[in-house]
Amino acid sequence: MPLDLDLIRKSLVLLKNGKNSEKPFLPLDRNAKRILVTGTHADDLGYQCGGWTKAWFGLSGRITIGTTLLDAIKAAVGDKTEVIYEKTPSEETLASVQGFSYAIVAVGETPYAETLGDNSELTIPLNGNDIVTAVAEKIPTLVVLFSGRPLVLDPPVLDKTEGLVAAWLPGTEGQGMSDVIFGDYDFEGNLPVSWFKRVDQLPLTADANLYDPLFPLGFGLNYNSGENSKPVLTSPI
Repeated sequence: MPLDLDLIRKSLVLLKNGKNSEKPFLPLDRNAKRILVTGTHADDLGYQCGGWTKAWFGLSGRITIGTTLLDAIKAAVGDKTEVIYEKTPSEETLASVQGFSYAIVAVGETPYAETLGDNSELTIPLNGNDIVTAVAEKIPTLVVLFSGRPLVLDPPVLDKTEGLVAAWLPGTEGQGMSDVIFGDYDFEGNLPVSWFKRVDQLPLTADANLYDPLFPLGFGLNYNSGENSKPVLTSPI
């Protein structure tokens, strides 16, 4: 397990931290009075693991032994912190947002393998954008995005949220994520690909003449210096 946790911590990529560099949103306060955790992927081991887990194309739910993001958050916060979980935020919850210090919204792709993952739109499935928008309009929000590849990030995800983490498909140990978002460890991850703005930009390569990504190859923020050093390719692949 220690190796699993270390790999997860190092793979997370911080894409946004606060609406400006002078006021970072993360690390989150583990002793906040009340936290909302919501989204299709907050409490789903199958979605954390992706395809080739228990079945060829993967499954949803508690399909194996492990710790979901929700489990990890509950274990990490202070004794006096109240964690409210709803897979989809109810109207009643969103109407009483004054009591929440912040929200963590986990959305992303459903599991797939091989051709089942073919997708010409690459938008966030399962009404992910709608969930993010509904919450972020009311509560300061961190989005944790689970996916095996970059997805289209619509304006609500980028503009209305305070923080955005690409968690990829971290597997069964949710503690690796909570360790970093609560500041026990810093972010070390860099994007292994260029993150596109629109699917009509694909394929998007870093040496293209018209290179205009949303986030460039190697991008990644951290707590200490703001941005991680970019990896250097020392020899052709």
